[in-house]
Amino acid sequence: MNLPPILQNKNERAPSVFAPDALLREARRQKGLAQANVPRVCVLDPDGDILRRLRRTGEAQRFEAWPCYHTDLYTFALAGEAVGMVGCAVGAPFAVLIAEEMFASGCELLISVTSAGQIAPAREPPYFVIIDRALRDEGTSYHYAAPEEFAAADPALVAMAAEALADAGQSVIIGASWTTDAPFRETAQAIEAARAKGILAVEMEAAALYTFARVRNARVLCIAHVTNTMGQSGADFEKGEADGTADVLALLAAIVEAGSAIDLRRT
Repeated sequence: MNLPPILQNKNERAPSVFAPDALLREARRQKGLAQANVPRVCVLDPDGDILRRLRRTGEAQRFEAWPCYHTDLYTFALAGEAVGMVGCAVGAPFAVLIAEEMFASGCELLISVTSAGQIAPAREPPYFVIIDRALRDEGTSYHYAAPEEFAAADPALVAMAAEALADAGQSVIIGASWTTDAPFRETAQAIEAARAKGILAVEMEAAALYTFARVRNARVLCIAHVTNTMGQSGADFEKGEADGTADVLALLAAIVEAGSAIDLRRT
């Protein structure tokens, strides 16, 4: 078959020569850092709004033992436990790179909350979608698993989050997203095709994170904060109070509190 390069010479069952443990080991050596685990619950904040707020208010402290070459990790208190956060890890390759390093450093649950564009008009933005499956229109996931159309979330995690948010009186939607590597190539044809598949939102990380999670037996939950219609209407990209951070932190608190009652470790 005349496969595109991204599908050539892939064997999802073969081990990688380069492993996150090796990178972290050498980074610690070069930086003179002691080995230390990150908090068991970590958050990816691709937009960076949440982390900027927490740093501005003094609620987030830099985790000095984080050896990553590309990011800083901060910790803050939420729902009675310390939570780790990395900001501005935008896109599938960057998100999965950080996820690999987090789980190699003791993370047990990773939550990604990313701004997303509206595909099906479920509500008036802004609102949240717990992503239960994501269309694999990005490149990273094909290095982890054989081609298939969607990457699915862990149903138990989706159910846990949905129940926790309902108990907290927060209204969210459960549904599918479209993960793309090229936000400025969201054509009318591609949007209509996604809408025909029942997709609610478009974002840049979920399909790769869910594929990584399945292959690595890791717990990952992706949430889309639907904030815009790709700039096609007035007053677009409005997230809510304090750039949406109040709503996101309330959402995260409910999920973290529910997660604290269960064993997040994979066996």
